[in-house]
Amino acid sequence: MQRSGNCGWLIGMSRKKKRSPSDAEDAPVQNPFEALTKLENLPEGSLAPERPTSRRDRKNTQRGKLHIIRETAHRGGKVVTVVSNFQGIGLPEKQELARKIQRSCGVGGTVKDGRIEIRGDIRDKVKEILEEAGFNPIFAGG
Repeated sequence: MQRSGNCGWLIGMSRKKKRSPSDAEDAPVQNPFEALTKLENLPEGSLAPERPTSRRDRKNTQRGKLHIIRETAHRGGKVVTVVSNFQGIGLPEKQELARKIQRSCGVGGTVKDGRIEIRGDIRDKVKEILEEAGFNPIFAGG
């Protein structure tokens, strides 16, 4: 390899070359379905969505009945919405569900003793979120 003048670059190294526009790039794009538009008497296609064949593809809407309770006891008069009666659900899923409720309602909360506790009386909003997650929430208590 040879050195060129003052800049110190080696001659012979590959550099990106400027491409000149070719005729193929300037040509209009052809419609691949153009020939089909000229055909007649084609059968109509079905627009109905395909039904899922596996249970994994369907949303689980029968995940159990949950109780939504409004509590004030032992909290200095502050109201707390409590979601309880979880069956077959692990702690990580409860924590994720609590985070989702907290974000959508803009309030704080925690998971204690297998129950989700959310600050404030927001039972209606909590019910909507739990229904979206596939649970069957009911209001319990007062």
